[in-house]
Amino acid sequence: MKNIGNEAGKQLNGLHFRHCGGGGGSAPAKLGGGVPLPGGAPRPPPSRGRAGRADLSRTRFPPPPPAPRLPFAGSCRRRSAAQGQVSPAAADADSEFHGVDFLPGDLNEAPEETGMRVNKKYSCLPAEEKGIHIINIRAIEDIGYDQHESTLLNSLSKNPDADCKYGLYFRDGKRKVDYILVYHYKKSSAGKTLTRRVHHNDSSARSTKQDQPLPGKGVQLEMRESEPHVDYHEDDKRFRREEYEGNLVEAGLELERDEDTKIHGVGFVKIHAPWNVLCREAEFLKLKMPTKKMYQINQTHGLLKKINSVIQKITEPIQPKVAEHKPQTVKRLSYPFSREKQHLFDLSDRDSFFDSKTRSTIVYEILKRTTCTKAKYSMGITSLLANGVYSAAYPLHDGDYEGENVEPNDRKLLCEEWASYGVFYKYQPIDLVRKYFGEKIGLYFAWLGVYTQMLIPASIVGIIVFLYGCATVDENIPSMEMCDQRNNITMCPLCDRTCSYWKMSSACATARASHLFDNPATVFFSVFMALWAATFMEHWKRKQMRLNYRWDLTGFEEEEEAVKDHPRAEYEAKVLEKSLRKEHKQKETDKEKLTWKDRFPAYLTNFVGIIFMVGLTFAIVFGVIIYRISTAAALAISSTPSGRSSVRVTVTATAVIINLVVIIILDEVYGCIARWLTQIEVPKTDKNFEERLIFKAFLLKFVNAYTPIFYVAFFKGRFVGRPGDYVYIFHSFRMEECAPGGCLMELCIQLSIIMLGKQLIQNNLFEIGIPKMKKFIRYMKLKRRRSLDHEEHMKKKQRYEVDYNLEPFAGLTPEYMEMIIQFGFVTLFVASFPLAPLFALLNNIIEIRLDAKKFVTELRRPVAVRAKDIGIWYNILRGIGKLAVIINAFVISFTSDFIPRLVYLYMYSENGTMHGFVNHTLSSFNVSDFQAGTAPNDPMDLGYEVQICRYKDYREPPWSENKYDISKDFWAVLAARLAFVIVFQNLVMFMSDFVDWIIPDIPKDISQQIHKEKVLMVEVFMREEQGKLQMLETWKDNDKKKGENCNNHSPRLPRSRSGSLSSCHSYPLDV
Repeated sequence: MKNIGNEAGKQLNGLHFRHCGGGGGSAPAKLGGGVPLPGGAPRPPPSRGRAGRADLSRTRFPPPPPAPRLPFAGSCRRRSAAQGQVSPAAADADSEFHGVDFLPGDLNEAPEETGMRVNKKYSCLPAEEKGIHIINIRAIEDIGYDQHESTLLNSLSKNPDADCKYGLYFRDGKRKVDYILVYHYKKSSAGKTLTRRVHHNDSSARSTKQDQPLPGKGVQLEMRESEPHVDYHEDDKRFRREEYEGNLVEAGLELERDEDTKIHGVGFVKIHAPWNVLCREAEFLKLKMPTKKMYQINQTHGLLKKINSVIQKITEPIQPKVAEHKPQTVKRLSYPFSREKQHLFDLSDRDSFFDSKTRSTIVYEILKRTTCTKAKYSMGITSLLANGVYSAAYPLHDGDYEGENVEPNDRKLLCEEWASYGVFYKYQPIDLVRKYFGEKIGLYFAWLGVYTQMLIPASIVGIIVFLYGCATVDENIPSMEMCDQRNNITMCPLCDRTCSYWKMSSACATARASHLFDNPATVFFSVFMALWAATFMEHWKRKQMRLNYRWDLTGFEEEEEAVKDHPRAEYEAKVLEKSLRKEHKQKETDKEKLTWKDRFPAYLTNFVGIIFMVGLTFAIVFGVIIYRISTAAALAISSTPSGRSSVRVTVTATAVIINLVVIIILDEVYGCIARWLTQIEVPKTDKNFEERLIFKAFLLKFVNAYTPIFYVAFFKGRFVGRPGDYVYIFHSFRMEECAPGGCLMELCIQLSIIMLGKQLIQNNLFEIGIPKMKKFIRYMKLKRRRSLDHEEHMKKKQRYEVDYNLEPFAGLTPEYMEMIIQFGFVTLFVASFPLAPLFALLNNIIEIRLDAKKFVTELRRPVAVRAKDIGIWYNILRGIGKLAVIINAFVISFTSDFIPRLVYLYMYSENGTMHGFVNHTLSSFNVSDFQAGTAPNDPMDLGYEVQICRYKDYREPPWSENKYDISKDFWAVLAARLAFVIVFQNLVMFMSDFVDWIIPDIPKDISQQIHKEKVLMVEVFMREEQGKLQMLETWKDNDKKKGENCNNHSPRLPRSRSGSLSSCHSYPLDV
């Protein structure tokens, strides 16, 4: 063996062993720093170099004494339990060994200090001869035998799936899986890969060198003449993974690899954070953890206590059956975790001290800051995912949520008490949602719950307003005058040539329907909704403060910024690219960062892109207007009277449906464009990225959703002109006019169809249909695979395999965006549609359970993120609330007939009633003044010749000196409208601010509890310091007494001798 030499030891290629039986004898010598060589021949440890190769063609050695089994689970074939034969998978794996025998000896017994375990289901074939064959031995440390400071653990057991609870724990069944990394790997040319489960031991691998291959990597087997072409891209990914995982091990994490899965070509790396790592990171992240100190929460007394107890009894049936939701009378004092003060914390159960949500958050923080420097530039987990080195990274769900014999877990409880349509009437278990998903998602569902609760009073008032309109429709004098056929009011044609004169009484149904939404009660409802929006925002702030206190988030700002200021991977890559360009130009470079000059092309692209998208929205709305005008003209030619009478309804309904389809399509397009525009800006942090994305997406989607509604509310019928002098588009299309009852009814139709259609289609198609379709496609693929490999797929999947098939979490932006747009529908144009809050309430009752079901059953578990508020969404809500006051003021004054009625009632009515109002709003036109070619083709359509027709406007009559000029009545109504806008806006704004001021942001009891916590924490530390001082004084006194005793017993001992007193007795003074 000594003739092999050191160079051969450097390149030991394709080490394969076949083992049969075992015998007694003395321990053999070590091979390569820890691996025994047969015959006891010692050999020096191999170097790290890769030059040179030794080909020992079937060198035969005498049978050696037994040696400890090597930690390599893939070195033996798998036996079939049913037939007692070698399984095909094992035969395939073994075929790559080229018939090489293994080291003999009992390899099952590993030394205790190495911590190695081998799965007993991996049995070894009987050897043909008692000896070994070695072919092309190469780089022993590359296959895990050279383990100076790191240990390879094959944590397999007799019943591995049951021991590890089907993937929730490592193979030893003790260490919990806190995070999963997923990667794709390619098999060799024969399509076979040796797969196994391995473990990186933390304690033995902390000082692993960067150039040392990580333990547990796939064995690179030399194929000799049949070696396939090297895939350098795959090798680069593998090297990056090796280095990154090695760095994770150095950071203290424990890893276990699993490539022997039912998903072919996909490997999983299981990550476990041991106790010392959790403590270190919890201290670094300043996580508030419960201490041993408990205190009594202040309870209400007297009348309030009785009222609260009555409310609790009444609401008991609608409370979720979860322990976290029960009212608490005591609370543990929380304090940022510190390893020096571990005695303050309740560590009686270390396994549950850090829950699964906290553990995954800690591991994710380590993954983000751990880098991979071999690949030209530093890379964190986000960059590795973006470059395909890993295909996914996620924490595991707690277990199954359905099925027989499912162990109780938080996911199952959430599915039963929260993510079910059968519990729609119950409160949400917000504390359990926060415990499982984290504060950010918990705050979203808490906000959605508060918003839905606040919609109940708004819906009730809206229904009352609508019913008031229904009750007074027969008493409304203007609509009665329009429906009275005795008035015989002849209206001017709605279009040129093809349209004829028509009777006002034919628009009776529209006029009566307009009164349902255009009555004095709608003004009151607009004021009410403005105050409702202000009250909702204040109520949410108070609720948010209660949650911050309950979830120990008070005083969270400092650590929040420290965590979120970590630069994004894309930003770091851009900075590196900039620094490399400067180095290429041989310039001295300091620490680089992106300036506005670097981002100027992105800013310009953003500006141009947003302007183009807004222009595209306006163009589509303009196209719909052209469609309405041309369709109305085409339908007017219809020979059937019923067709002519339903022109306006047909045109309005079809145009709104077109708008709805376009809005839904552009919503998805604008979402993708907003993300792309934000990515090219390269924001530094995730927080900046999220805020910029939200701003762009909200701007584009707001314009997309509300542009058609703004057109109907404020522009339709404003720029029509008059008979004989109409305004034309492209010299052929006449601008649209409002119906005789006004445009408010059409605005109501537009708003209701877009709002309801958007909610129904997005909820049913996008949020329910598409996930179910994806799930069905995955099911069909799995079914096809089962037919090919039935026995393999009959086994129960591991937890991480099941979660890998779920949809990745895409963030809360789409969920918030959907609700914010709905909030706009509820508040912005509520004067035209009082039933909007009711439809929003019905939608949200379904939406809460739909989102809950999606988070619990269809999405991978998201990483828990700490947050104390809903972020930029709160400012957007406040902005919409302020804008709603202005828009409702303009809708009431300019779109509805509320102001013209008031002006007529108090300025022009002869008897103080509304009789004559319709005639007052109509102007007269002499048909002889039509422009050439614009008069109706059939002037006798009504059966008589028309001399004067009427149109809705305030203009001088044809017999006046200034015929067809704007009359004084128009200016009087306009002045009243503008005055109403100013008064309404300022009054409602003042009332909203007054509500904001009068309701404190922090509830009084919560502020008292927060103050009490601070006082108690000071007391705890004061007592601790006093205890230390007393102990110190006691030790000093004891030391002094012992010293005096020593003096009395040794009176002749010279004082100058070293250690005269202190050497007699020594006490440590460390506290």
